[in-house]
Order: sequence, then structure tokens, then C-alpha cells
Amino acid sequence: MYKVMLVDDDYPVLEFLANTIQWERLGLTLTGTYENGAVALEAAQKQLPDIVVTDIGMPRMNGLELIRALKELEPRTRFAILSCHSEFHYAQQAMKLNVQDYLLKDTLDPEDMERLLAQFKASLDEERQGAERQKQLRQILDRNRERHKESFIRATIHEPILDGGAWRQEAETFGISLQDRVCLPVACYIDDQRLARQRFVTDDVLRFAVNNILEEILREKAKEAVNFTYDVLRSFILIPSQGGIKTNPYDEAVKLLTKVQSTVYAALKLKLSFIIGRTCGDPAGLKKEMMGLLGSSGQRFYMRQQSIEKKEKLTFSEADLFSYYDEAASGFRGILMEGSAATVEPVLAHWTGFVRSERFRPETVKDWVLKLVLDLKLKLQSMQLFRNHYSVEILHRELLEMDTLDEIEAWVNGFFESSLVAAQDAKVLSKRTEVLDACQYVSQHLNRKISLDEVAEHLYMNPSYFSRLFKKETGETFIEYVNRAKVNRAKELLDGTNLSVAKICEALGYDNHSYFIKMFKTAAGVTPQEYRGTSTVKA
Repeated sequence: MYKVMLVDDDYPVLEFLANTIQWERLGLTLTGTYENGAVALEAAQKQLPDIVVTDIGMPRMNGLELIRALKELEPRTRFAILSCHSEFHYAQQAMKLNVQDYLLKDTLDPEDMERLLAQFKASLDEERQGAERQKQLRQILDRNRERHKESFIRATIHEPILDGGAWRQEAETFGISLQDRVCLPVACYIDDQRLARQRFVTDDVLRFAVNNILEEILREKAKEAVNFTYDVLRSFILIPSQGGIKTNPYDEAVKLLTKVQSTVYAALKLKLSFIIGRTCGDPAGLKKEMMGLLGSSGQRFYMRQQSIEKKEKLTFSEADLFSYYDEAASGFRGILMEGSAATVEPVLAHWTGFVRSERFRPETVKDWVLKLVLDLKLKLQSMQLFRNHYSVEILHRELLEMDTLDEIEAWVNGFFESSLVAAQDAKVLSKRTEVLDACQYVSQHLNRKISLDEVAEHLYMNPSYFSRLFKKETGETFIEYVNRAKVNRAKELLDGTNLSVAKICEALGYDNHSYFIKMFKTAAGVTPQEYRGTSTVKA
């Protein structure tokens, strides 16, 4: 609703208008009534009004002075004058201030005032809609420009540069010039890419958010530097420099990139890392250097979060990582047997440190970790403590998408956390395969309604018998278990994504929003929105 302010030193007039006008029906909110312009201005500085209806002749600050001051704060504010016949010459001055209308107090009719307020609201609506259309058009133009920039940088890297002059001309449209200067290419990476993708729901949203903030920082801190998105998780920042012995482009780049890291983290809670290439003075040199940066996956694999490094050629160990496999697997199996979460971190840190110090090839490390995780899952299954519903293909794909050892370490740690919890739950629940299979079925179908009859049919069991068996083995009814599992999944989505509560409700198969909130509060003690606020504060 639009905010309205009434200003008049005649209290009966203020009271009459405040109580007579049907503000809510008009889509307006009366934010306050004030006896002079000075008090009104002080209030407006705290909360700007959209519409101001004011008298002219008042003590301390008259209406014309108030209008002049408010226009400096917000030129789009609508103004109407309440005038007496004797003040008509003031009203003429008000017209010069582009006051939209004036009303005579002697013949004031509430219906006339309501018609005027309705006109104000209509014009504000039209202005707001126009601004929104312009914003949408700007976003379309910006996105088209970003697609063009992405196509340009990809073509530069992967296609022959047949015409250097044409390349330079196109580069200049994006703000890059190599005329009498060199260019320092920097590869930009998003750390914790799986978590980033979860939080921003879609790749397009993530890409748009990161590019926008990078463009804004570069405009402010390095007007000639330009960001080119390469894909959703990588981009290139090209930093022009005059070169020569008097300037060190690397040192200047580090200062800029450090500022970029802190600003992006403050705005988006995303961590960025950078690999800085060598300065280039021509398109061919720039192409070669960016290809080299793309090929620095080995260096990237061993980088810590929020690192800034010069490009370097790594030498990988020729030792056989798999010769250490039995020792590592034995240690991790011991953790599962003990069921102690406290022992996970030191053992995992030992092996991560070993891999980092030896510098094995990234693809070898990923194969080694995949084998380890699959063997541990089989161990859990053999103990009847865990029902594996993740395929080898899913695990392999997740590992392939990770580009740093840090992220793999966090992923393995998460595997142990969930496995130990699942193992403990299974011990508490039952060792009856029917119950374990039912729990597995629930975990695979949390995105829709799950009925007892449906699961009993899946297990080829009588529904009544299955219901009694489940309650006997677990201590809770099947429906209670399903609700608890869905609440836990809802917590994961509230913590790890920006999905609205309504979207999470739908994602878990609930068609009644109110029921979902009530069920969540019964289980968690707070509403979903309160839970998200609490977890954000803790984070």
C-alpha cells in the first residue's frame, strides 16, 4: 500500500480527514498526521511518504517549504494543497513546484479528496509498472549482453582467431583494449560448487547473481577490468595494465581480487578462488594463456578455499595411491564398527593431508575415494545397518563434478555423518529386513505422499500386520516415521537452499500448506520460517 501523510495546523481538519477517508479501500495507508511542516519533515526522513496532503500557512515550516524539502528527498512524491481563499496566491506558487492539485478547505468534500487520492494511486501504479517494465527490459538486455560475452570468450579460447583486427574491435565493445597495453587474464572459480548450486536453486540464478556482483565490484574498483562468464562455476577476469617496470600487474591484481573475494562473500555467502595467468599483449597470446588456465585443473584441485595463486605447472606423484588402499579402508571400517563420529575428522584429515602432500593425480584420487565409499557402503549393508539407495553412477557423477580436494573431504565427511546416523537409527529401529526395506522406500519417495497400504503392498505384506510389526520394531507408527523423515528433509532444504516454504511443502508431497507448517512445528518446536531464521543466525 502507498503511504499518505496529512499536515495541517488545524487539528479538526486533520481529525476529519483521518477518520472520514476510507484509506484501506483506496489501497492506501495513513502513516501519520502532523501539525506543522517541521515535524512532518522529521517523520518523512525516517519513512518517506508516497502522497502528502498539506496546508500552506503553518508555524515553524510552511507547506511550500515542506514540499520543496520533500522533493529533494523523493521527486516522485505526489502533493496536494489544502488552501483557504486568502492563501490562493500561495497555491499559485505551489503550482510552480509541480504540486498535482489543491483543494479549498471551505468547500472540502471527502468524496473529492477520495477521487484525488484514487488518481494519485493510479498514477503511482502506472509509474511503478513502467519502472518494472524498464527493469525487465534492462535485465533482458544485460542477459543478452552476457550471453554475447560468454560466446566471445569461448570462441576466443576454442576457435581460431582468423582476423585479429575484427577480434580487437569486438573486444573493445566489451571494454577490453590491447592498444599500447597488456592484459592479465585471471581464472575465477566458485568454491564449494555443490553447496552453491543447492543454495541458488538453478544454475541460471547462480550465474546471474555472481556475474552481477562481479560487474558491480569491477566498475567500482577497476573500471577497465571486465568479467567474462565461461560457465556457471568459472569465469575469466581480464585486467588491462600499462605494463613496464614501474608497475607490477600481479600485485595490483591480488589487491583487486582480495576485495572481490570479501565483497562476494559478504553479499552472496559464496567463496571464490583465483588463478592468475601471465600478461599478454595480443589476441593470440591471450588465447594461449586462457587455454592454459582452463588446463590448470590439477593446480585447482589442490587449492584451498578463497586462494589466489599464480598459474604453475604441477608435477604429480608417480607413486601408487591404491597401494595404501587397504590401510585406509581398514581405518575407516573401524570408524563404522565403533560408530564414533569423533574419530572421523582426524582419520579423514590424515588421509587428506597425505594425498595433498604427495600430489596424486586428481582423477586417481577420485577413483580411490569412490572405491572407498562404495566398499564402506557394502560393509554397512553386510551389517544390515544401512540400505544403500545411491547408485554407483550417482556417486561417480557427484565426484566428477567436484574440482577440489577440500570439497571431496567435506563430501566424504558428510557421507560418514549420514552413514553413522543411519547406522544408529537402524540399530534402534530393527534388524528385520522388512522394516529396513520400508525405511529405504520412504527415503526414496519423500517427494510425494506415502501411505501405509502402498508400502505394505510394495513389501507383499498385509497392511494390518505391517503396521503392527513396524510399531513393535521401531516404537513409533509408520505415519509418525514418515512425518519425521519429511521434517528432517525439510530442515535440509531450509538449511541448504533458498527454496520458499511453499516450494519445500510441494517438494515433499504436501498439498496443504497449513498442515505442513503445523506438522513441522509439532516435530521441530518452531515453524519452518522460524527454523530457517534460527539456522541462519547460527551460521
